[in-house]
Amino acid sequence: MTKTTFLLCFITLLASSSALPSVSKHHKVGFYELKKGHISVNLTNWGATIVSLHLPDRHGKLDDVVLGYDSIDTYKNDTNYFGALVGRVANRIGGAKFTLNGHTYKLVANEKKNILHGGKVGFSDVAWKVKSYQNKGLAPHIVFTYHSRDGEQGFPGDVLVTATYTLFGHGKLAVIMTAKALNKPTPVNLAQHTYWNLGGHTSGDILSNDIQIFGSQITPVDDELIPTGKIQSVKGTPFDFLKPHPVGTKIKELPKGYDINYVLDGVPEGKELKRVAVVYDKKSGRSMDLSTNKPGVQFYTGNNIKDIKGKGGFVYQSHAALCLETQAFPDSVNHPNFPSTIISPEEPYKHVMLFKFSTKDRPNFSSV
Repeated sequence: MTKTTFLLCFITLLASSSALPSVSKHHKVGFYELKKGHISVNLTNWGATIVSLHLPDRHGKLDDVVLGYDSIDTYKNDTNYFGALVGRVANRIGGAKFTLNGHTYKLVANEKKNILHGGKVGFSDVAWKVKSYQNKGLAPHIVFTYHSRDGEQGFPGDVLVTATYTLFGHGKLAVIMTAKALNKPTPVNLAQHTYWNLGGHTSGDILSNDIQIFGSQITPVDDELIPTGKIQSVKGTPFDFLKPHPVGTKIKELPKGYDINYVLDGVPEGKELKRVAVVYDKKSGRSMDLSTNKPGVQFYTGNNIKDIKGKGGFVYQSHAALCLETQAFPDSVNHPNFPSTIISPEEPYKHVMLFKFSTKDRPNFSSV
C-alpha cells in the first residue's frame, strides 16, 4: 500500500465513522482552524468553505494564499463562491433541466436560463453540521455534513453529503467529498471552489504563475458556457498547458480569460488518483500539486472578479486568483457521451482531492 493510499483510507474512515463524536447538535456557524507544522487552514461550516491557507515562502515568510472574507455575513452574500463546496451539481446544467428515468426535472435557474453550482440556494449557501473536529495530532481534520432534501432547487431525492478536510505532514491537504442517495437516483457533482494565489491573496494577479495541466482535451462550450457535447484537443489552442508556461501567455486570445473544463489524462475515473495540475509562483517559490479521482477539472482565472473587498479590506480584481475545480464534466446529465453523474442508494459518490504544497526553486513539473 502506498503512502497516498494509506492517507486516503484513513481520511475515508474519519468521514464515515459513526463512532466519532458530533461536536455540535446545531448548525451554529463559526470558524475552525487546522494546523500542522507551518501550514494552517481556516474553514467555516457556512458552505463547508476554505477561508484561508497560510504557507511559508522560500524564506519562511507566511502568507495567506486563498481569496476570501473576514466575516460570515460577507460569505452569506458572496456571489463568487470563494472557497466554498458547491453542489448538488457543480458547474452548469443547460436549460436548468434534465431527464432521468423518463421524468424531466425542472431546476431553479440562477444564470439566465441555466443553473450554476446548484441553483439559487446551493450547498455553498447553507450551514453544514460539524460532525467531527480535531485541530491537533497526526492528522488535524474537520468533517462537515449536510442533508439535502428531496426537491431542493428541483433535484430529486434526499442526499446525505459529507466533506472532510485533513492536514498531513509534508504539506499535504486532503479533501474528500462523499454523497449517498437515500431514496432516489439523482445527479451529484461536487466541487471545491477555492481561489488560489500562491504569491499571497494581496499580491496582485496570477498571470505570471507557471501552470501545467494534465489534460490534453477540453469540453468546448457555447456562448453561455454550456458544453456542446464535443471533446476537443488542446493542441494549437490557448488551452494547451501540457508543457508548463505562465497563465497569461495566451490569455488575451480569449474573451475574458480561462473558464473551461479539461478532460484529464491518465487512469479511468475512480481507479486511483491522477495528477491534475501543478502551479508555481516564481517570486515566492511556492508550488501546488493537485491530484484527484475525478475525470475533469474546471480551470478558471477569476475573470468576473471586480472591486471585491476581501480579507483585511484588500480589494480583489480580475485574475486575482485561479481555481482548479476537479469534477465530472459540466452538463453531463444532458450529454450521454460524458461520464455519468447519476448516483443511487446502491451507487454512492466519492470525490478525492489531494493538494501537495512545497517551496523550491523548481517545482515537480512533468516532462510530458
